Amino acid sequence: MNRFFSTRRRRAGSVLIAAAALALAACGGTDSLLQAVDPDIINPTDVNSIDGADALRVGALVRLTAITATPTSLSNEGAWFWGGLMTDEWKSGDTFTQRDETDKRSTLVDNSLISNAYRNLHRARIAADLAIVALKQYKPSPAWGIGQMYYVRGYAEMQSAENWCNGQPFSDGSSGDIVEGKPLTVAEAFQRAIASADLGLAAVGSATDASSVRIINSLKLVKARSLMGLGGAANYTAAAALMAGIPTSFTYDVTFAQVSGSNGIWALNNSSKRYVVGDSIDANGLVKNAAPFVSARDPRVPTSGTGRAFDSSTPFAQQLIWASAGAVPGQEDPVAVVNGIDARLIEAEVQLFNGDVAGWLTTLNTLRAGPTQLSQGVRITGMPALVDPGTPASRLSLQFREKGFWTFARGERLGDFRRLIRQYGRTQDQVFPTGVFPKGGTYGTDVNLQVPQAEQNNTQFTACTDRNA
Repeated sequence: MNRFFSTRRRRAGSVLIAAAALALAACGGTDSLLQAVDPDIINPTDVNSIDGADALRVGALVRLTAITATPTSLSNEGAWFWGGLMTDEWKSGDTFTQRDETDKRSTLVDNSLISNAYRNLHRARIAADLAIVALKQYKPSPAWGIGQMYYVRGYAEMQSAENWCNGQPFSDGSSGDIVEGKPLTVAEAFQRAIASADLGLAAVGSATDASSVRIINSLKLVKARSLMGLGGAANYTAAAALMAGIPTSFTYDVTFAQVSGSNGIWALNNSSKRYVVGDSIDANGLVKNAAPFVSARDPRVPTSGTGRAFDSSTPFAQQLIWASAGAVPGQEDPVAVVNGIDARLIEAEVQLFNGDVAGWLTTLNTLRAGPTQLSQGVRITGMPALVDPGTPASRLSLQFREKGFWTFARGERLGDFRRLIRQYGRTQDQVFPTGVFPKGGTYGTDVNLQVPQAEQNNTQFTACTDRNA
């Protein structure tokens, strides 16, 4: 039996050798064996078409998802998570020092996970740039596609301004060559985002179809948030004016599916327990300045959970805002990147800034009365009306508390904390969690994320200009 199989193998080998010889002769010799096509390499000519341009657009949208509500892995989350961890939205329930030090507000410049988030933010921006060039040449219509890419670019620029320090560079690679960016202030980064939003609005023009209106509203929200980031009466007034006409029901969502990527908030909190919903109480007692996201039992941030987080020591609490869709509830829940609730909160803050206390309370109480759709599974109705707390300082605190509950985990908290310092004169120890850190030591004094060490490959950059709010 063995001899029979051995004979058959020798014959089969002879056939294969003969076939290979014929193939070599047909291809012109043995050199062809050294020629290989790498399927992972996409040449510029491969996208020089309508389909190619649209593929670049879709790729940029995937990048948007990666910098907002989903990680590409359990150690590669976007800017939303890091801003929430540095403030009071999340606590680290992890054993990774990179998350613990961010929660503690004492980050190192070589924090590899923050480096990933920073890199992904700028990848999204560059991906949008590449798509804009291709769409203008090969698929200029419908124009909302180009506007959508300016939205992705502007959103990335705005998020970078909200979360990172003064001195952040914006390099360019859309031409195929790397053009190193010079350090910019936070204000200059916001101005970049405003310019991107304006270009997007100009591209879409006055179109009134549903897709165009969706992009117009999204661009207006990016511009308005950037104007609020710059501060000042004129910018506040301009931001509020942009919000007129955006319905409270409006939302621009990122979506998820088990086969292509889970809702990252669910993945890092509900599933892996590496992130824990923040609260004003921890093992050491009251946490100064932290919002009671768990203990308030507020319907806008429903929570549950018992036992311990991934680190086996931090008490576990999970969010239930996104906990309705998919075979596993929450795994496929869409998340709003921007929405009409944001528009109302901008209007409310501007009313308060202008001294219109009655109008401010009405705007906030209208949201609370509802019906206000917060997420696919959470609809707010009938919350008790707020009353005037009586002083400018307490009104401002109430405004930002309300906003914290409405925008939980959606990448706005760190930018708002910094504005309280930068524009409203509060100190970092009046805004950020302070005191004893539950995993040892005390909270640090970081009020932003620092540009990572990897950016020092940019010859125009050395380090953050400063770490001021």
